[in-house]
Amino acid sequence: MCYTYDDVIFHPGHINFAADAVDLTTKLTKNITIRTPIVSSPMDTVTEADMAIAMASVGGAGFLHYNMTGEEQIANLKAVKAHRLGYVTRPEVCGPETPLSFMDELATRRGFTSAVVTDTGNIGGKLLGLCASRDSELISNRATTVSSVMTPVKDLLTGNADTDIESLEQTLLSSKKGKLPIVNGKGELVGLMTRSSIKDKMLRPPPGAPTLDKQGRLFCGAAVGTREADKARAKALAAEGLDAIILDSSQGDSTYQIEMIQFLKKEVPGVEVIGGNVVTQAQAKRLLEAGADGLRVGMGSGSICTTQEVCAVGRGQATAVYKCARLAAQFGVPILADGGIQNSGHVVKALTLGASAAMCGSMFAGTTEAPGEYFYQDGVRVKKYRGMGSLDAMAKGSDTRYLSESGHLKVAQGVSGTVKDKGSVCKMIPYLIHGVKQGFQDMGAKSNAHATELREAGDMRMETRTGAAQKEVRFFVFSPPAPPACCPLSPLSNALYNILTSPPIHYYLQTHQGGVHDMHSYKKVLW
Repeated sequence: MCYTYDDVIFHPGHINFAADAVDLTTKLTKNITIRTPIVSSPMDTVTEADMAIAMASVGGAGFLHYNMTGEEQIANLKAVKAHRLGYVTRPEVCGPETPLSFMDELATRRGFTSAVVTDTGNIGGKLLGLCASRDSELISNRATTVSSVMTPVKDLLTGNADTDIESLEQTLLSSKKGKLPIVNGKGELVGLMTRSSIKDKMLRPPPGAPTLDKQGRLFCGAAVGTREADKARAKALAAEGLDAIILDSSQGDSTYQIEMIQFLKKEVPGVEVIGGNVVTQAQAKRLLEAGADGLRVGMGSGSICTTQEVCAVGRGQATAVYKCARLAAQFGVPILADGGIQNSGHVVKALTLGASAAMCGSMFAGTTEAPGEYFYQDGVRVKKYRGMGSLDAMAKGSDTRYLSESGHLKVAQGVSGTVKDKGSVCKMIPYLIHGVKQGFQDMGAKSNAHATELREAGDMRMETRTGAAQKEVRFFVFSPPAPPACCPLSPLSNALYNILTSPPIHYYLQTHQGGVHDMHSYKKVLW
């Protein structure tokens, strides 16, 4: 019998320390340590440069997806390595001959009202000026070039790239201006700082120490496949400073992956290699013996993955993590719990069952840093999210991870959909991690290492939950829609509606076969 995260629950332990004292520092691979045990999944609707930058900035790690060309993946890697904390991620830059219609498209696509102008149209070009909405909004001819209306560089406030971030921020704030282009000694654009980005930084919880490489740049990992052409891609990525490679396969126990691990360990020894995906000890052992520096555990447990239903292959994630972690520990290799993470409690369970970090996909889909643009669906601001086994993703090349690229028929092992706007991961993760720390405190574990000691000594107890136990009282906050004017409500329904639409309060709900069982005057509703 196998179990998912929701099937199990841990018993509380003795508390003699504060939640803030919990140390979640962990091993991502044999030789890479991260402060935050959260990793973004290499999915094409989850991790590109923006997400990798954000994850590293909060002490975690991001892995660029493989569903793009080698050149595009290298460009994303370069963007991560070139980013300096405190600067705007992916500022909008254009050339002097760009028409003003570009500014209209930019406002629609990214919500930006200004763009930096350089001679090359890219970061690294010589700064020429800044085109903002006040420069362009009253120009009726949208074919007019930005160079004819922009504020020239001689009239701009600029910052020096050699100046520390705190001083640059103070310069911008004291000037009462909105933008501060950062240039080097040659007048070339290095980055951009904005008043709104400083405000966002001040409103967010402190991010803590970032994850950096040996040169002090942000950490960045990437996924590659196991085809012959992927060997050249991996070497090219390594040459640009890649820190870790994930071999992207839904079923990692194959001769192709074993050969790829051996090749990478020989040809790019400075890059850590994470094998997978696996769910059994037999699978894990073969990849560990081949030289993997880390393992990715999970098969069919993701929210948009249908492998277990379509192929009848996989394993409950809680069991898979526990079993694989026990074997990997004998090799001194950490594992990533990939899939099934929906909340901080699932992260707690993954870590205490033996994972070194939790890999998240759906949790980060729909965030500001996730790839893709926002759009509105039924009045809700959303982004696309899809499984790498979906037909949409396979059409772009992800079928290689399912070893089916040569087949004439494509069988979906995932679905596509939309996820509502969740804001920035830089704001989400500090709260998520604090929830994990409180979970460790409740179990009496001061760190990942301490949790392992308690588990192996038999001092940490766990039990399975019945279906009824999983449906016990939960806490929700929601705003119900107004009742249709054409449909009078019954007295009971009207009373319920009045309770739910009274001034903002919290509701406690208990799911119980969909029926209303009781309704209390103190606004506690039992379902």
